[in-house]
Amino acid sequence: MTAAKIQIRQVSKVFKGQGCEVQALEDINLDIRANEFITFVGASGCGKSTLLRSIGGLEQHSAGEILVDAREINGPGIDRAMVFQHYSLYPWLTVMENIKFCRQLKVVSDTVRNDADIEVASGRADALLNLMGLMPFADAYPNQLSGGMQQRVAIARALMPKPETMLMDEPFGALDAQTREVMHDLIRHVHRLENGTILFVTHDVEEAIYLGGRVVLMAPRPGRIDTIYEVPLPAQRHQDMKLSAEFLALKRTILARIRETSGMSTDLELLEQLTRSVPG
Repeated sequence: MTAAKIQIRQVSKVFKGQGCEVQALEDINLDIRANEFITFVGASGCGKSTLLRSIGGLEQHSAGEILVDAREINGPGIDRAMVFQHYSLYPWLTVMENIKFCRQLKVVSDTVRNDADIEVASGRADALLNLMGLMPFADAYPNQLSGGMQQRVAIARALMPKPETMLMDEPFGALDAQTREVMHDLIRHVHRLENGTILFVTHDVEEAIYLGGRVVLMAPRPGRIDTIYEVPLPAQRHQDMKLSAEFLALKRTILARIRETSGMSTDLELLEQLTRSVPG
C-alpha cells in the first residue's frame, strides 16, 4: 500500500500566554493521499486554521509529528504553498510581477543565474494568467482588480513554483455567492490540471462538499477530528449537483453534527426558554 502524502500523528497544539493555556488541537491523526482534495469544516475555534498552518510549517505543534513524503516538516517549504482569505498581494507590483515574484526570489538566490529557468518561469506565468482568465490584466495593479480577480492572482502566485500541496485557508470567504461558484469550478479545474494535493479550510459546508473528495469535520474545545465523510459525487462536478439528493443529505448530516459538537443545540433550547420567560 502506498504511503500517504501527508501523515499527521497525535498532533496537539497548546497556545500559552499571560498565565493561561488554550488547547487548540488535541491528538489529531490523519492520512492524506497524494493528489487528494480534502476539505475541513467545523465551528469557530475548532483548530482548522491552526492545523493547516502547522502543515504549512507556519505554526510549531506542541506534540506529535507531521510528515510530508515520510519526512518530518521543519518550517515552510516550496513544496507547500498557502493561500489565505486576505489576498496579500504586493500593491506596488503588477499582476504579472506578483505572480512571478516567488520564482524571481529563487532565481536571484541561486548561485548561478539561469536564463533558461527565467524563460521557463515566464512561460509558466503566461500559462497561469491564461488559466485564471487574467491575461488582459497582466499590467494592472491589485487595487484595479475586483476581490475575485485578486484571489485568482494569489492562487496563480501560489501555483507558480509548482507546489505539490496547496493549503487554502478560507480563500473565498470574502467573495459574493456568484463569484464563489466561479472560483469553486476554477479551483477544481486547477486541481485536475496540476494534479497536486489540496487542503481547504472553510466554514461553508456546501463549499466543503462540492470541492472535497473527503470532508473532515473538526470539533472544538479542544480542537479534534470528529468525523470524516466520503463525498458521494463523481470527480467531474457541476453546480447542479448541489441540488441532488445525495448532496443535500450529506449537507444535513454535517450541519446537524456541527450543531451537536459545538453545543449550538443547547444554546438554541436556552434561547427558547429565555424567550418564553419574557413577559408579553
